[in-house]
Amino acid sequence: MNLTTKQDKNRLVAVVVTHNRLAQLRVTLARLLQSPPADLAGIVVVDNASTDGTEAFLAEQADPRIDVEISRTNLGGAGGFEAGMRRAVADFDPDWIVVMDDDARPEEGAISAFHQLDKGPWEALAAAVYFPDGDICEMNCPSRNPFWHGREFLRTLAMGRAGFHLPPRAYCIENGAAPVDVASFVGLFLSRRAVELAGYPDPGLFLYGDDALYTLGLSAKGGRIGFEPKVRFEHDCATFVDRRRRFRPLWRAYYYHRNLLLLYRIAAGRLFWPALLVVVPKWLWKARGHAGERRIFLRLMRHALRDGIMRRTQVSHAQVCQWADGDKPPGI
Repeated sequence: MNLTTKQDKNRLVAVVVTHNRLAQLRVTLARLLQSPPADLAGIVVVDNASTDGTEAFLAEQADPRIDVEISRTNLGGAGGFEAGMRRAVADFDPDWIVVMDDDARPEEGAISAFHQLDKGPWEALAAAVYFPDGDICEMNCPSRNPFWHGREFLRTLAMGRAGFHLPPRAYCIENGAAPVDVASFVGLFLSRRAVELAGYPDPGLFLYGDDALYTLGLSAKGGRIGFEPKVRFEHDCATFVDRRRRFRPLWRAYYYHRNLLLLYRIAAGRLFWPALLVVVPKWLWKARGHAGERRIFLRLMRHALRDGIMRRTQVSHAQVCQWADGDKPPGI
């Protein structure tokens, strides 16, 4: 496609993955288009088999920067980002790619702030992500791998999750950029060097942990990731917490636990197997929260444990749904 001529080392293209959230996509596209072409050269939108009018809406867009890829099957977040990043490189030849979900978008001035940064020390930069009300979006908080850093390891033993995630004080712009090992696909800026090092996300992950696996893999290969509080993103996500900690739909349990095993293997290294002795019993205990579905939940867990340990991601979503669909199918 190559709509514009490459002029400097800051040519930026956005990748947005969407599925059946047209109202959110409208807001995100409008926000991105506020940035002039000099700041944002293109916007790749991957429509993951939406059925809510998204395809028709995208077909009506007149801005030449919008580049649409329609998938007739739902590729999941991981497959959507893989397809979108490949298309961004092929169609725009960018220096940087910024990725986001359809319900996430840069705050006013964020793209301009990115261009003003000294990006020399980094292969990737993670934005500070907030809820619309201004609170820090904890699910998008970058982290350090406690198995690589002694201080974070000790803090994690004492504090759990809070021991390796960046503290709130890291969000103060006076503190500047901070090195991290893991970041989310909401406001993550990836240089071409980062893509050369880490490649593209594994589409077989489907959802859960694809961003953590990608960024941790980038870090393991020498890619330097910085958390930059001067670049702010908004994540208008509707997070419904089931107090009984159940997965809905139930097939999500497979991806969640399989992908966590893949993440733990990279993060823990030689401590992977001892770590399993700690986490697997806790996971199996979750079956108590799935009254009436415990047999199905445990079946999904069995497949997740097997595939996670074998590092097997080439499992079709149809197969996962079959495992989750009532009685055990013949031959499974």
